[in-house]
Amino acid sequence: MAHSSRLVVYAALAANVGIAIAKFIAAAVSGSSAMLSEGVHSLVDSINEVLLLHGLRRSQRRPDRQHPLGFGRELYFWSFIVALLVLALGAGFSLYEGVNHILSPEPLRDPTLNYIVLAVGVIFEGTSWWLSLKSVQRKKGKLGYFEAFRSTKDPTTFSVLFEDSAALIGLAIAAVGVYLSHALGDPRIDGWASIGIAVVLALASAMLARESKALLIGEPAQPHLLADVCGIAGKVEGVAAVNGVLTVQVGPDHVLVALSAAFDDRLTTVEIEQCVRTIEARTKEAKLPIVALFIKPQTPESWRERLRELDGES
Repeated sequence: MAHSSRLVVYAALAANVGIAIAKFIAAAVSGSSAMLSEGVHSLVDSINEVLLLHGLRRSQRRPDRQHPLGFGRELYFWSFIVALLVLALGAGFSLYEGVNHILSPEPLRDPTLNYIVLAVGVIFEGTSWWLSLKSVQRKKGKLGYFEAFRSTKDPTTFSVLFEDSAALIGLAIAAVGVYLSHALGDPRIDGWASIGIAVVLALASAMLARESKALLIGEPAQPHLLADVCGIAGKVEGVAAVNGVLTVQVGPDHVLVALSAAFDDRLTTVEIEQCVRTIEARTKEAKLPIVALFIKPQTPESWRERLRELDGES
């Protein structure tokens, strides 16, 4: 998963760096506000890809005594920073530049270079978008795209897909703005296009921030993992009943699991401990993404009482 995510991010980074330089040159030659906003947009996206790669690298570090649950949430932290940068730098600058261009309009110079850069930008961004889309399709399974985005535990690929989608929409808005501004002789239209780009970036930022926030706070693991753990524990001799499982996703491949189980009353403490070790060993054999497994001997009644407390019932 980490290798696939890195490939997508590297492709997006290469596309954004190249097209950002071209957009800034085109903006300087033509004086287009929309092109300048697009240049800043690509520059911000390039910074974001660097931060995602940094987060991916740090999240793969092995757990240690000071961090027994690993470093998986570092990726969630940097994904949240990426969302904030899209809003603060990308959307903020585009809004400022658009309003400034409307209040103090300047006629556009020859827009030919703008069209060339926009066309090349579509090719670069489209290629990056296609690679990230294919990666998302492999990971989402039978889920719809929006449902997969809401349930994903690895925000990297979806972040790139959202950024590339926003970039393609921004390129379309910039192209329309430059064309109408030049054709109608009204430079204010170029400023409105810049504001349109700001709105697109703000919406993308809000969605990315919402998902990153949920992962930082703590989401449960995928339902199939809960079923796998319960299935493994239920087959261990000495386990009378598996009451349920509480999980917290602490990284794309790191899950904290708390298992409640009722053991045979005839078992001694040593025998219960052996059952626990067997459950731990079998979850490792199944190669489940569990970074820590806690097993609590508990009656079904006590478990149900705990669930009522979590639900806020008296």
